[in-house]
Amino acid sequence: MSLSCMRCPAGAAAAVSTRRAAAPPAAVAFARCGFGKSAAAAGWRIDAVAPQGVKLPMDAAVENAVTPSTPSKAENGAPAEITLDEFEDLSVLSKNDDSTHFTIFGYARSKMTDAELRHMVSKTLTCRIDKRENCSEKMEEFLKRCFYHSGQYDSEEHFMDLDKKLKQHEGSRVSNRLFYLSIPPNIFLDVVKCASKSASSVNGWTRVIVEKPFGRDSESSAALTRGLKQYLVEDQIFRIDHYLGKELVENLSVLRFSNLVFEPLWSRQYIRNVQLIFSEDFGTEGRGGYFDGYGIIRDIMQNHLLQILALFAMETPISLEAEDIRNEKVKVLRSMKPLQLEDVVIGQYKSHTKGGMTYPGYTDDKTVPKDSVTPTFAAAALFINNARWDGVPFLMKAGKALHTKRAEIRVQFRHVPGNLYKGSFGTDLDRATNELVIRVQPDEAIYLKINNKIPGLGMRLDRSNLNLHYAARYSKEIPDAYERLLLDAIEGERRLFIRSDELDAAWSLFTPLLKELEEKRIAPELYPYGSRGPVGAHYLAAKYNVRWGDLSAEHYKA
Repeated sequence: MSLSCMRCPAGAAAAVSTRRAAAPPAAVAFARCGFGKSAAAAGWRIDAVAPQGVKLPMDAAVENAVTPSTPSKAENGAPAEITLDEFEDLSVLSKNDDSTHFTIFGYARSKMTDAELRHMVSKTLTCRIDKRENCSEKMEEFLKRCFYHSGQYDSEEHFMDLDKKLKQHEGSRVSNRLFYLSIPPNIFLDVVKCASKSASSVNGWTRVIVEKPFGRDSESSAALTRGLKQYLVEDQIFRIDHYLGKELVENLSVLRFSNLVFEPLWSRQYIRNVQLIFSEDFGTEGRGGYFDGYGIIRDIMQNHLLQILALFAMETPISLEAEDIRNEKVKVLRSMKPLQLEDVVIGQYKSHTKGGMTYPGYTDDKTVPKDSVTPTFAAAALFINNARWDGVPFLMKAGKALHTKRAEIRVQFRHVPGNLYKGSFGTDLDRATNELVIRVQPDEAIYLKINNKIPGLGMRLDRSNLNLHYAARYSKEIPDAYERLLLDAIEGERRLFIRSDELDAAWSLFTPLLKELEEKRIAPELYPYGSRGPVGAHYLAAKYNVRWGDLSAEHYKA
């Protein structure tokens, strides 16, 4: 079979793999609704690609992964995944010949044969790590483990047929099944009901990964949770937010809790403000129909950025156990006051011509209503009312069609009291403050801005970076976020998944604001495609004596 590489213009990836574990033969079933994220097993990665603006026919996927009886060699390579939305390579494990007991099932309403599924998947397979040792043969072996079953989402009979196929592959092994729901929320409950009643494991565990959005507001989110809990207990539900699987987000707690130089400074006494910045350098571009129903606040701020904020600001948990960490995150969210309209700026990108090329505005997208007031940009100031963070502004900023693509955390420290060298910085005292930057993507890095003397006879000061650049420091490839999260779901590790009370607390912060924006149809401030966003964001920061740190990032090379 001929294997080639392709790239899909947008989207996210997810992956599952096996870790080293001595265990008796077992079967893991992974049910994924929607072919827009990834599923993987045993160190292999698959990419399924759809043409721009066209959704692939795969609406649900089930992975039946059987843990090998001998240790897996996942440490020797990258885990595997099925990806639909971005270019992904095939990750090959050099010594994983014993990881033979797994299958991947796709489930959807569309008619498709096993061969057609394999052909579709094969178009995006490539070697990412093992580029020399029998790559094609390993791809072929993986494709043999991919199967497809067509059925309706609300048909228990069709899920019973799926159950029969899974049992044929599981044999006498312990059956563990993981269902991934990457489908519209309005059919979540149909799938969960049918899967739990007709396709659950009879002798192992059954788990469900729920892909966002988790509702539109507090009421719809609570209704979704109640519906899921009719058929599942909380420990079976894995609400996935792929940003919690990012390497630098994972490292956030390590950076703080295992370094004495940071932990004593992590409070209002030393930190002046914290900035959480997310920007994309592209717009909706034909995919605005979905986005228009949610907007940037629901899509990015209420989940990705708020989750990072909670991890950043939480108190030291009593252990690294999932419930202890999630307990501290909930405390942070419950200590925050709901967002007020005066602390928020919204924007929407408009058409802009640059270099002879015209970039379309948001409402130029044919899938977006011409009178849409859905924000594609938002900036907000949030506050945590507890002893550690009282008075410290946490500024969020997220937007599409901006000048750069980035996701980072910026911690700006206070001025040095009675700084002897403040005259050397003129009137720009902000240049004299230290800043810790955690760049989540792209080109992962952690760097600390410090003041130092320029070598020479005179007293000239400079601002430099103490820089941990991951690509330079570590030769090992950084796993994709979904690889980590789906692997955790298989292993039952809930630390990076969102608990129901945590979700309730998050929605309670944003729901009043969202309702006010929509009821009053507040018009967003327009900003040119490819710009730094609306001017109002700068006024919001200035209101709290803050300057966005990313605006001058190009002057201080990381």
